[in-house]
Order: sequence, then C-alpha cells, then structure tokens
Amino acid sequence: MLRRFVLVLGLSAAAASAFQFTNQKKSKPRDTTIRNVEGLVSLPDGSPAVGAVVQVKNLKNLQVRSYITQENGKYTFQNLSTSVDYELSATHNDLASPKRTLTVFDTRLDAVVNLKLEPKKDAKESAKTEEKKQ
Repeated sequence: MLRRFVLVLGLSAAAASAFQFTNQKKSKPRDTTIRNVEGLVSLPDGSPAVGAVVQVKNLKNLQVRSYITQENGKYTFQNLSTSVDYELSATHNDLASPKRTLTVFDTRLDAVVNLKLEPKKDAKESAKTEEKKQ
C-alpha cells in the first residue's frame, strides 16, 4: 500500500513539474495598428531583379525607407502603420516600376505588392495612366 502511494505521489509530482516548466511561449495577439508589406521585383522579361532599389514613402510625413533586393528579387518592409498611406516603387539601372499605393483602406496586415520594372519612360506613362483610372 505504501509503495502504491509513493509511486502515485512520485508520478503526480513529475507530471506537475513537467507542465510547469515548459518552454512554450504564450502567444500574444497581433497588434492591428502595425502591418508589413513584401513583394517581388521583376524585370521586363519576368525574371527577378537582383540589386533593385525598392522605396516605400510614408505619404503623411514623407519619410522614405529603402531596400535592395537580393538574388530572389524579394523585398520586405516591416512595422508600417495601418493609419498611413504608403507609396512603393522600384528602380534598377535604367528601369523603374510604376508607383503603387498601399492605402489605409487596405486592411491586410501582411500585404503583398509585386513591382514590375519597365524602361523609365514607360513607367512614367504607366503611372499617369494609373492616376487617370483613379
């Protein structure tokens, strides 16, 4: 009888300590006032643009952040406010993308905005055409 009691007591103490000392982090709810934007910058032929400069411009305070794409042509900007509009564009040598706007009405916390590079003259015309559509 005493053996059973000691065995049960030992097992319950081991189980309790195992649940107390786990390394699991408590997940916090995501801050809905912060968002990220990422995407792919591609050349006119569709291949990834290595070394392209991607800029995101805060349209409230006009602050500009830049990112240089790596071998996969991807970029990422984190910790952007959901209450501000942002303008994204990319350049590479004599190529430029049309400007794209990430607005406060876009409620995605992880937005994807792909940018396609064109000869600079075409990029300016595309931007004007895009403005006329809106």
